[in-house]
Amino acid sequence: MRCGELPSKAVLGERVEVRARIFADGRPRLRARVRWRAGRAGPERGWSSSPSAALEPGHEDWWSGAFDADRLGLGHFRLEAWEDRFGTWRDDVLRRIEVGVDPAPEIPSGWELLLAATARLSGSRPNEVGRARLELEGLDLESQLAYLLAPELGEELARVEGQPVVASPPAPVWVERPRALFGSWYELFPRSQGSDGRSSGTLAATRERLPALADMGFDVVYLTPIHPVGRTGRRGPNNSPVAGSADPGSPWAIGGPEGGHTAIDPQLGSLADFHALVRAARELDLEVAMDYALQCSPDHPWVQQHPDWFARRPDGTMRPAENPPKRYDDIYPLDFGCADWRALWEACYQILEYWIAQGVAIFRVDNPHTKPVPFWRSVIERLRQEHPEVILLAEAFTRPAMMRELAQVGFSQSYTYFTWRSGKDELTAYLQEVAGETGAYLRPNFFVNTPDILTAELQEGGPPAFRSRLLLAATMSSSYGIYSGFEHLEREVLQPGSEDYLDSEKYQFRPRPEAGDPTLMELIRTLNLTRRQHPALQQFRRIFFHWTDHPSLICYSKTDLDRQDRILVVANLDPFQPHESMVHLDLSELGVRDDSDFLVQDLLGGTEFHWHGAHNFVRLDPQRAPGHLFWVRP
Repeated sequence: MRCGELPSKAVLGERVEVRARIFADGRPRLRARVRWRAGRAGPERGWSSSPSAALEPGHEDWWSGAFDADRLGLGHFRLEAWEDRFGTWRDDVLRRIEVGVDPAPEIPSGWELLLAATARLSGSRPNEVGRARLELEGLDLESQLAYLLAPELGEELARVEGQPVVASPPAPVWVERPRALFGSWYELFPRSQGSDGRSSGTLAATRERLPALADMGFDVVYLTPIHPVGRTGRRGPNNSPVAGSADPGSPWAIGGPEGGHTAIDPQLGSLADFHALVRAARELDLEVAMDYALQCSPDHPWVQQHPDWFARRPDGTMRPAENPPKRYDDIYPLDFGCADWRALWEACYQILEYWIAQGVAIFRVDNPHTKPVPFWRSVIERLRQEHPEVILLAEAFTRPAMMRELAQVGFSQSYTYFTWRSGKDELTAYLQEVAGETGAYLRPNFFVNTPDILTAELQEGGPPAFRSRLLLAATMSSSYGIYSGFEHLEREVLQPGSEDYLDSEKYQFRPRPEAGDPTLMELIRTLNLTRRQHPALQQFRRIFFHWTDHPSLICYSKTDLDRQDRILVVANLDPFQPHESMVHLDLSELGVRDDSDFLVQDLLGGTEFHWHGAHNFVRLDPQRAPGHLFWVRP
């Protein structure tokens, strides 16, 4: 994290784990702790610590500990270390005794160090130690050594801060509300809700869908753009270059005579309808997330009012958005480096201000990697000052370096490459990366599909692939999402080799199947309920992969920080064939003693298994279940 230049991330109430390499010359006994304070770094006062904040030594001079993020907003932590001089003396004397060297000459030094250390204790303890010295100094050396080397005395003084204390520079942490870490997302097109396929749905019909989404256990309802759609260059069904008079066009071609980014398409309803939608969601413990897409149709008011805000060719004509071989004549990209960039940046920020005022506190940001990072840094710094409750999800399917950069400047969450990771080895490697290497600042949101992405795995694997991907996403990451239609097993592709849906909802209204058709709703409901009940599934950093003998079976466990809640997942990655294997567990990761009996309860079906030791047998048929979601019972 650039040596503390940019904040790492936490959520309110989260216990933040810290690791540091701490060492000194010679062989001193070191002590260390982590201290935390809310607010900006400043005077020495305000730093808090507790016994649980003591850092524990590990291998190769690595120390680890944790602190609790107890206040929203900016905070700082620092590490402090000092020499336990009395502890160093005890270690030296014990080594002398072990090799047969007379420890007698070191006893006076031990008393002096003991008195200096106990002087920093409160109460009567210093006087008790002083009396013990007077009583024991006249006795034999064995009695003095027995007192000075008593384990309980060493443990007591280990908790006393020594002098001098060496402190690291304060490192910033941005503390967000818990939804930034944990949540189940559902993406939908409001214009399809209540639609008959020929005319637009409405915000009122979207509101009527909310109880069903809440019943499935979702936390966030993400709305694709609800703004007026431009007519110029409008795309037809399946992204055809010519649209009919009744074709709605892409909702990402934002802006028309009715207004731009702060307007609502009149076919969807009014601002009052939007307010009613937000209120209804809150009553169901749902949050409404909006799309923040900084691009304009040729009919957007900004095109006439601020033509210099848009990219142009050398001949002065507007440059449409392009992603070769794709071309988007219905969209003009903004030029964030134009001469009037300050006014443009301010106008973009005011879009957020407007919708925050309407009750929105979560935004899915469309293609942030196509805008300058300094722009996002300015937006996020301002949001943190004025609206710390706001959460930003980056839709940045791009180079790893850019994804990490956006996360570092402050995006709360990010889409990831999970969508295309399918084999055991690549899933394991990718999860170890997001849970370890980038875990301090990049929070993954595992969307299983999007309006743009119907993976080959879902196209070819049928319902078993849908169930498997759902289980993996919901248990591997603390935040995951599905795009509407996934629960109905929609998987017709536009053409072979493509990831585009046939009759894509991006270009036409898409009514969903009637009740009674096969769906994944029950599995979704079970997974989301399990996620809410188990703290182990509400974080993403503590995931551990266990060995299986078969390449199509993957096994991993997740635990909460105190290892009180333990979840074990065994999944079949092959949607076509049943497979069986021995599963070889690292029992220490599950809090189970070697060669002991323990109970695992499958939360997907309720079946209980009595397992013994580290090596156990599983058989998984993808036609029956995607895997086992075990709760490891005491």
